[in-house]
Amino acid sequence: MIRKHILAALITATALTVAAPAFAVDEYNVSNGVTLTGHSLGMHGIDPVSMFKSEAPGLGDAVHTSTHDGVDYYFASAETKDQFDANPEAFLPQFGGFCAFGIYVGKKLDGDVRFADIVDGKLYLFVNAAIFEKYLENKDDVIAGAFDKWPSIRSTAVGDL
Repeated sequence: MIRKHILAALITATALTVAAPAFAVDEYNVSNGVTLTGHSLGMHGIDPVSMFKSEAPGLGDAVHTSTHDGVDYYFASAETKDQFDANPEAFLPQFGGFCAFGIYVGKKLDGDVRFADIVDGKLYLFVNAAIFEKYLENKDDVIAGAFDKWPSIRSTAVGDL
């Protein structure tokens, strides 16, 4: 009986070890821990729709949660949740919510909603005020360079960059 349990544990451990590379690695900038649904939290709980609709980012509420690609997003109201659900790609930050300038230089840095820009209807986040100012010096090149770099680092763990 004990041998069966040990064998089952070894098979399970082996299967998880082999399958692990198939899972996406750090493709989204998420908060540590999980939400009530068991998923990670995107945009630090800020309502992504609010980034397009108001002057200041709006804090979301777990009562209005939507899951997209395995990441939970909180919304300030049922209305903004419904808008997101109808077209998530219209509201999600580019580069999984990582700092656009960081992606441009080949790093995955935390994207902070206080330092954000919307260009051609796309949301870009930045790690801090200094990096945001650096981005503003050459927006077009930074955005184009980040889009060029993103495919090669998208599934690379943060610690490996």
